Amino acid sequence: MGTAESWEISQFEDSLELAPSSVEAYVRDVSQFAEWAGRAGQRAPSDVDLRTLRRYLAFLQTMGRAQRTMARTAASLRRYFRWAQRNGLCEGDPSAALQAPRGGSRLPRVLSNDELHQVLEDPVDTPGHPGGEDPARDLRDRTILELLYGSGLRVSELCGASARDVDLARGRMTVWGKGDKQRVVPLSRPAIELLGEWLAGARDRQRGAGNPADVLFRNQRGNPLTPRDVRRILDRRSPVPTHPHALRHSFATHLLDGGADLRVVQELLGHSDLATTQIYTHVSRERLRSEYESSHPRAK
Repeated sequence: MGTAESWEISQFEDSLELAPSSVEAYVRDVSQFAEWAGRAGQRAPSDVDLRTLRRYLAFLQTMGRAQRTMARTAASLRRYFRWAQRNGLCEGDPSAALQAPRGGSRLPRVLSNDELHQVLEDPVDTPGHPGGEDPARDLRDRTILELLYGSGLRVSELCGASARDVDLARGRMTVWGKGDKQRVVPLSRPAIELLGEWLAGARDRQRGAGNPADVLFRNQRGNPLTPRDVRRILDRRSPVPTHPHALRHSFATHLLDGGADLRVVQELLGHSDLATTQIYTHVSRERLRSEYESSHPRAK
């Protein structure tokens, strides 16, 4: 059978920047496929071809799986094999032409003002992690979350940031997005203050032996921060289950709610296609409708 080691599923899991429930589903889909492929003698990603993937989806169909589940499974496999190719586990991407019925889409979650206040300013205490126990860690966590919301960074961009990317004098930061595309984002006033304090000394306490000294953020073990670390940070501070990407969603939606031009938001988010940014106009309209229905006496 295929083993977790040969498929490197735990490393794939670390690369995912999705809601916890989605991460769980993607990992489960890939693990089940790896087990199925292993029984057929294909013990590693490099053994898989498009025909195998199509046979697997056909197998799921005979098992009576729902159309939405089939669509998600295909998406999980496409994402996994793109990752596997980038990381040298297979030469090509056998899932590139894989087709499956598309499931319904959901609008991204946007945090309320009260939720944002608790996450950024007044975090909840969780067992084993009382607030104020470690001032340096608290400063790091506040800075990280302020960058995710205040500048709309992707989690991968934040984890890959270095100290030299920060320009406090000009109130901006250089980030490297998808496809190694570089862009410059503005820093919020709270982010400038927090980064200034972080770079002035607190960051030096987290340098890890043998690791690049220029890394902007590290975990408690002294290693460069990972997406999983960021999820744990938010779990400690949020009053409700929230994924770090929801802060980026909130950043974009709040800009549009405030009257920002869609192309400006596209530039700030680093989207190559305006259509990707347009989903936030739908979110914004939904919020307007909700406010109208809850506030206007003749709305209902």
